[in-house]
Amino acid sequence: MNITENNGIFIIETENTQYVLSPDEAGRLRHIHWGKKCKRESFVLPAKRGEPNSNHTSLDEMGTEFIPYGSTCYRVPALKVEYSDGCREALLKYKDYKITEKDGKALLEVFLEDEAYSLSVTLGYAVRENFDIIERFVKVKNNSDKNVLIEKIASAEFTLPSKRPYLSTNFNGAWGSEFRREETEVKNGTLIYETHKGTSEHTYSPCFILSQDATEKSGEVYFGALAWTGSYKVEINRDYSGVTRAVIGLSDFDFSYILHADEEFVTPSVYCGYACSLGQMSNEMNAFAVENILPRRYAKEPLPVLYNSWEATFFDVSTEGQQLLAKKAADIGCELFVMDDGWFGQRKDDHAGLGDWYVNDVKFPEGLGPLVDTVKKLGMKFGLWFEPEMVNPDSDLYRTHPEWAYHFDKRTPSELRNQLVLNLTLPEVREYVFNCMDSLVTKYGIDYIKWDANRPFSESGAENLENPRECRLRHIRAVYEIADLLKEKHPDLQIEACASGGGRAELGALSHFDMIWTSDNTDPVDRLDIQNGYSLLYPIKCMRAWVTDTNRHSRPSDWDYRFNVSMQGSLSIGGNLLKYTDEELEIHRKYIALYKEIRNTVQFGRFYRLADFRNDGIYATEYTDENKTVLFVCKSVNSFFAKRNYRVFLDGLEKDAEYKVTYGMDERVYFGDYLMNVGLNFDMGGTLESELVIFEKA
Repeated sequence: MNITENNGIFIIETENTQYVLSPDEAGRLRHIHWGKKCKRESFVLPAKRGEPNSNHTSLDEMGTEFIPYGSTCYRVPALKVEYSDGCREALLKYKDYKITEKDGKALLEVFLEDEAYSLSVTLGYAVRENFDIIERFVKVKNNSDKNVLIEKIASAEFTLPSKRPYLSTNFNGAWGSEFRREETEVKNGTLIYETHKGTSEHTYSPCFILSQDATEKSGEVYFGALAWTGSYKVEINRDYSGVTRAVIGLSDFDFSYILHADEEFVTPSVYCGYACSLGQMSNEMNAFAVENILPRRYAKEPLPVLYNSWEATFFDVSTEGQQLLAKKAADIGCELFVMDDGWFGQRKDDHAGLGDWYVNDVKFPEGLGPLVDTVKKLGMKFGLWFEPEMVNPDSDLYRTHPEWAYHFDKRTPSELRNQLVLNLTLPEVREYVFNCMDSLVTKYGIDYIKWDANRPFSESGAENLENPRECRLRHIRAVYEIADLLKEKHPDLQIEACASGGGRAELGALSHFDMIWTSDNTDPVDRLDIQNGYSLLYPIKCMRAWVTDTNRHSRPSDWDYRFNVSMQGSLSIGGNLLKYTDEELEIHRKYIALYKEIRNTVQFGRFYRLADFRNDGIYATEYTDENKTVLFVCKSVNSFFAKRNYRVFLDGLEKDAEYKVTYGMDERVYFGDYLMNVGLNFDMGGTLESELVIFEKA
């Protein structure tokens, strides 16, 4: 880790890569290099360039670090502002820099300024010891006495080196099929991934992955992930000369921000890097998130095995019913019992009660105390479901405060799932939400909150705001604020981010929440595809994965298969334990005990995607640390005759080390080079077969 400045050239070095930039003679900040390390003295100031012709300008062609809208630059800008006199162009020139180092983190701040309007822009580049990830962010400060309107602001701009087309990997998903990988070759024009909904996921992800000839073991990959839970925009452009650029940040759809005199605006961070394979990218991001992004209290602790009662009872919850489930959950080895929807207000179904966060006295005549006591006496922690950003029109809260929901006076609010979105930009709404949750956590000693959000924004009018177009931004900031306040007051509280499944499965949520709910779809075959996409950039530890009954979304599969899928993340149980046979309960006990033996390896070890359904007919993943290696192999629906024998090659092992099979195959010892180069054969003649093999390193 090192950041140096030499004759105006800034060289940012991570463990294995370099990022180089420099101002030119006109004060524009130019991009020079991003990728493998070179000798520092090799870099020189950018050459002066003339205009190629009157239609394609030097500004259009040059590699820049943060280009604003204006002058003769016609490509995608990273910043667009309007000044008080109506000028809509920013002219940013280099002024100065500062390099600081503290607690294993080095930070370069490059200061740009539009002198005519006293607007300063700071580009931040931070690196940590032992990692190849660069954190980038932007600060904009209004040093004048007049307002400045920000119409677009990105967290970073990137220029890639090769003029060959890059392959862009993102997702083309939906509710129930999040993280469905899609590759698009960027040959010309602008490729955009964007959401206007106010939540970040389900369809695309706030990231870019641009690669050439990339596999799990080789190639070149440039990537960046935006830590933002709300609306975002990723723009990837390849111009007529073959240069590929990416701009990533807040969505400018229905957005602007009034920057008042002496006010500073700070963008969400982008965590970016260069890797020599997709597998290296994933492992780097996984380890970096655990070390530097996740909330500190539980970042390095394995997540507990969770039981959630939703699919067992739905809204029909009661003290006695939940106690029976809790006893079953404790008996099979669960460590955390979570009661889901239905415990509050006049909640009988999803038509009423949201917003009324008081315990239903018919279902729980003595409050939650008897249930919480039972759970904790059984040796488990207790968790509770909330949907704090939402309100049903049929609720005491909405009848008292209809103005607390986003609305336009002359429009009828649109309901989705019979609910509206609360205006968290109102201080009194934030206070109400926090107080409701805080009082219940305090009263009952709640250890865990599942924070849900089951619909996107609509009618996002916010009369309280000077500029209503700031509401999506301010709403997400309010979500972060409430979560942080709860954790500050209750340091041992864990919070899970859920948004109708994987609507908030990204690094912004994981900067404030301890884990995420990846999808409402618990079908094991679908989940393998979902988990594959999630694993590209996001930490395995935080991926809640449920074993459930073969429910309304699911195809039949045996317990072995369901557990072998869900144990590839943070194992959770979600079926109706009261209906299981003694044999089925014993299967749960066996696998939960087994998972506890391997969970440190799964949640914190190096991770390898060895095979996937699309290319190989099977799905295989490996998790390995200094002591243990865990291999999962799962087959989907294939012809018995066409596909039966599969060979899996492990990765990341020590070639001369001995690895002893302790579970799942005949006990024997293999050398690491054999497992990686000769591999293991799996004979899977049927459909939905699976194998789990565990090795101990001698």
